[in-house]
Amino acid sequence: MSSGDTKLTNALAHLGRNPAISGRAVNLPIYQSSTMLFDTLAEFEQAREERYEPGVLYYGRYGNPASFELEAMMARLEGGDGCISLSSGLTAVTVAIMAAAKAGSHVLVADNVYGPTRMFCDNVLTRYGVEIGYFDPMIGGGLTALMRDNTSAVVFEAPGSGTFEVPDVPAIAQAAHAQGALSILDATWATPVFCQPLSLGVDVVVHSGSKYISGHADAMIGFIVCKSAHYDEMRKMALAFGDRAGANDIFLALRGLRTLEMRMRHHHESGMKIATWLAEQPSVSRILHPAFADCTGHNFWQRDFRGAGGLFSVVMQPVGAGQLRAFIDGLTMFSVGLSWGGFESLALPVNPSPMRTATEWSSEGPLVRFNIGHEDPDSLIEDLAQAFRHLA
Repeated sequence: MSSGDTKLTNALAHLGRNPAISGRAVNLPIYQSSTMLFDTLAEFEQAREERYEPGVLYYGRYGNPASFELEAMMARLEGGDGCISLSSGLTAVTVAIMAAAKAGSHVLVADNVYGPTRMFCDNVLTRYGVEIGYFDPMIGGGLTALMRDNTSAVVFEAPGSGTFEVPDVPAIAQAAHAQGALSILDATWATPVFCQPLSLGVDVVVHSGSKYISGHADAMIGFIVCKSAHYDEMRKMALAFGDRAGANDIFLALRGLRTLEMRMRHHHESGMKIATWLAEQPSVSRILHPAFADCTGHNFWQRDFRGAGGLFSVVMQPVGAGQLRAFIDGLTMFSVGLSWGGFESLALPVNPSPMRTATEWSSEGPLVRFNIGHEDPDSLIEDLAQAFRHLA
């Protein structure tokens, strides 16, 4: 068959897409697809009519067999009816907010949310006539006093970003419902292994799947999970933005989910061991970890969670900026980097103060956020011990 033969041209376009091979691989393949093909116009028209339904193949942006499996898995893990996979955790939370908000509406946001979530609210939503109000994450049922007739959404995290306060999730969700507002919770830290917010009354749960769900610091993906009452509006908003998770990221998230529970148990155990050791060090003032009795909202963590992630913060004793830098740079097993939830351990100084408006954050010394990975915890403790010489 020559290169100019039309049969070769046809063969290159059509062969290799539907092999009749018995058996199946353990893992779903990477579905790198855009155009979906139909044998008849009637089949295409039916798919177009049903394109917002999960599991319907229509066009690559609407999903493929791998994304549908991943979304069904996430929905089941969270106790939801549907899930939308997106290109990042930030996309998941912003799309969820956009689906709930409209010009002239009012959105309440917890004061300790992820910084980029706050930036979206302040710099994007406000441009389209949405008013943003920030609230103390520990307000609980007191949120009722802040609700308005036009409040369309309440956005919060459990625990809070950087400072790890655990809110009264059911009380905040109930206050939102009483006013007809949508409650949107970022539950990335706990994953479905340790908490299922929909069962606590939350309407919409979002995740950065780049963290624990993928678990290997190699994927960018986010999820929106909800009950059927809100699924259509969430999916249609995501599709209106033209956003979807990439094929490789979907594959990596599916792979990561297989080991999620055992990894989370390890994160919990190693995190607790290292945080407990850190609490005894002279250079440490206090630990911001939901499982610690003096962490704000510890009682809500005990009630609503089944474990803790390996991410927490440490308030150091007062030290100079140069000393803190020497401590961080002196660590050999902890790297410096954004994100968390992977197998690698990280240490990052953070400053919550500039991002607060409804509450005041103050601490006696600098704040360092630790992500405890899968290294031997005793080795991590040895590394921390030698680095503490810079703070003596």
